[in-house]
Amino acid sequence: MNTGNAFLGIDVGSISTKAVIIDEGNAILAQEYIWTEGNPIGAVKKLLGLLEKQLDRETWQIVGVGATGSARRLVGSIVGATVVKNEITAHAVGTTTFHPDVRTILEIGGQDSKIILVENGIAVDYAMNTLCAAGTGAFLSSQARRLGIEVEEMGQYALQSAHPTMIAARCTVFAESDLVHKIQMGHPREDIIAGVCRAVASNYINNVGKGKKICSPVVFQGGVSKNIGVVRAFEDLLRCPVIVDENGHLMGAMGAAILARRSLKRTHFDFSVENMEFVTRERNCGGCSNNCEIICVYRNGTLIDFWGNRCEKGALRADKA
Repeated sequence: MNTGNAFLGIDVGSISTKAVIIDEGNAILAQEYIWTEGNPIGAVKKLLGLLEKQLDRETWQIVGVGATGSARRLVGSIVGATVVKNEITAHAVGTTTFHPDVRTILEIGGQDSKIILVENGIAVDYAMNTLCAAGTGAFLSSQARRLGIEVEEMGQYALQSAHPTMIAARCTVFAESDLVHKIQMGHPREDIIAGVCRAVASNYINNVGKGKKICSPVVFQGGVSKNIGVVRAFEDLLRCPVIVDENGHLMGAMGAAILARRSLKRTHFDFSVENMEFVTRERNCGGCSNNCEIICVYRNGTLIDFWGNRCEKGALRADKA
């Protein structure tokens, strides 16, 4: 018999899909981090199967579900989310819950990055970068392959360097070209790796953080925060300590779960969605001159949600899809 309320938070990004289940006190009951692999629906179904094995369902009942990330609307429809919020809100809520004094949140994921400025526990400004890969995890992964090491090993190599190699950090093309040149010049591997980590931090500060006043305390999160070489580079460039939460890679999902806990809406989530068939289709409305592109989500052949229409004509047409 269920004796406690639990809350599920899901963060679906272009590279990775994360989820946590928390209790009323924000303690983690279950967590997972997997690759999206270009299939957010498949990733969420796999994720739920993994979470179900961790959760003591005799003790806990999931009564709230939050969704965030680039595929939040789609995922929210699939899991029947009680709360759907953008990444900025979710990351800010998650971070300020565990670090109430935070002033700056640095976040670097696989293909994008963001900065959030906080005052008195409230996000007051932000910026995102999805154009240049030189400040993301994808860049680190590609350079690790070029250097013949695992991306997880880069941080330890970087810490061995006393003289980081200067790597052009303006964009991916310049950085990769400069990296090859430095390799050919015979720079030590640890110096090159430290230079790559510094290039990521420098690119982030000069692009994502351009014009922003970065104040301490600073919290660094996202998958790249696990790279101690990049953490050290940020500390050197910002001249202040950088906090890395042990669950920083899950903070978007944590924020979504916390928002679900705070919401008055309740549900009775039972993991059955992992066995259902979901299909998305695009269609042009044609009901008026807007000709909206409407995204329709079907569960076992039945329309359960749609979006993209800018007037009621689109809603009526989608309802008959």
